[in-house]
Amino acid sequence: MTTDDPDLPPLPVPLVPVLLVVSAGGALGSLARYGLAVALPHGRSSLPVATLAVNVTGCLALGLLVGRWPRARWMRPFLGTGVLGGFTTFSALSLETDRLLGRAPAVAAVYVALSLLLGLSAAAAGLRIGRRLGGPR
Repeated sequence: MTTDDPDLPPLPVPLVPVLLVVSAGGALGSLARYGLAVALPHGRSSLPVATLAVNVTGCLALGLLVGRWPRARWMRPFLGTGVLGGFTTFSALSLETDRLLGRAPAVAAVYVALSLLLGLSAAAAGLRIGRRLGGPR
């Protein structure tokens, strides 16, 4: 199946090599996320700044990747699925929100709102910037 939509993933690549590429990227992204979580710890009732930062940064980076190199057959699996998939975390956002709801409901609401608004804005900005840098128009 082919399409002219630049935001869709590129053509498939061979399974075993792509699994290795995604795995390598995932390891790097997970280590980066862990490092940031250690560097920016948060209290039981405070805003999880590290998770917010990785998710918003990941949205921007994925937008840049898709906008700039929409047909990159190996870069998208390595960087998009692997590195950024390992770096960003919806599951931590969900768990932290659930924990905050019982301790600091207002902080939980701010956290969810910031995550959505900043994440969507970062992804949109990344796409625009990536396309201006040479991606499809």
